[in-house]
Amino acid sequence: MTDPMKANVIREMTTKEIRENLDEERISYNKMKMAHHISPLENPLTLRSKRKVIARLETELKNRQMEETQSA
Repeated sequence: MTDPMKANVIREMTTKEIRENLDEERISYNKMKMAHHISPLENPLTLRSKRKVIARLETELKNRQMEETQSA
């Protein structure tokens, strides 16, 4: 399992990179979830870490959208 992305790493990414990573993480999470339903994962806590990474990415994306709205 790879280390989950930290918030400071996410903040350094461009908005485009965040969107791309978010799409990749969602696809990966859905595949893992389906695999877990078929046969249990060796470490089901990886699902939790994936959800947390997705939440971090969504939070940073939302913060950037709010900043753009306030500065406009």
